[in-house]
Amino acid sequence: MRQRPVPVAVACLRLARVALHFARGVWIAETRYPRLVPAQQDRELERWSHQLLAILRVQVVRHNVPAAVPEPCMLVANHVSWLDIFAVYAGLPSLFVAKSEVRTWPVVGRLVARVGTLFIERGSRRHARLTSERVAAALGRGRLVAVCPEGTTTDGRTLKHFHAALLQPAIDAEAIVLPIALRYVDCAGDQTDAATYVGEMSLVESLWRIAREPSLVVELRFAAPIDARAMHRRELAARARSLIARELDLPLGHTAPGTAADPRAEAPSALRPTHTPYPAPADPV
Repeated sequence: MRQRPVPVAVACLRLARVALHFARGVWIAETRYPRLVPAQQDRELERWSHQLLAILRVQVVRHNVPAAVPEPCMLVANHVSWLDIFAVYAGLPSLFVAKSEVRTWPVVGRLVARVGTLFIERGSRRHARLTSERVAAALGRGRLVAVCPEGTTTDGRTLKHFHAALLQPAIDAEAIVLPIALRYVDCAGDQTDAATYVGEMSLVESLWRIAREPSLVVELRFAAPIDARAMHRRELAARARSLIARELDLPLGHTAPGTAADPRAEAPSALRPTHTPYPAPADPV
């Protein structure tokens, strides 16, 4: 049964707090953030993302959390909402690779641009090649990089084709690919569309829908890591997609080459499964 929406006044208060929080985020990103070393930037990004999710009453629950993230490492996730970015930031601050249109989003685009998001222009092979080189270089420096290779958002009940070119930098940098399956559920554990950001929906409309929810849970399910060395990018994309589909219990038309029957059985000792939920946000609004 769907949760009853919160009163309009409560939703408006949440949105006002979100607006102030984003304004503060832009100020930090344009003043203090550039002067910080990468480790300090990551802590700032993680803290700010936690606060945003608390304001919106969004709880992050992580399953099969790696005991240690290898270096170099690329996170590969399915894409449901603009909230995905901050749900990942809240546990694994990273450099996101996003389509150039994200830069035009009100406030959010400006903020993510300032914290180092790598934008790719669709339809431009030259720009795609340059972005790929920048991603590989970032991985080579030990930076965690995150990509959503579907290239667009879905309702979370299907997986689109994974664009293999987005994973080529992981091969070039001889990185480990860590697949993450994202799903939004309500307090009863049922999958919900409240956070979806699809079609012609505006960012304001999406924010309003989220603000009207009493609470949301975003699940991050970590699949077995993939060693990208000596793999073809199409094989790598198919395997990552298959592992994410398995975590989400979504059927696929085929199984990616080399995928084990139990993906967790492949995990080395440093990545043994754990279950680490964040505490429910304490914000009372």
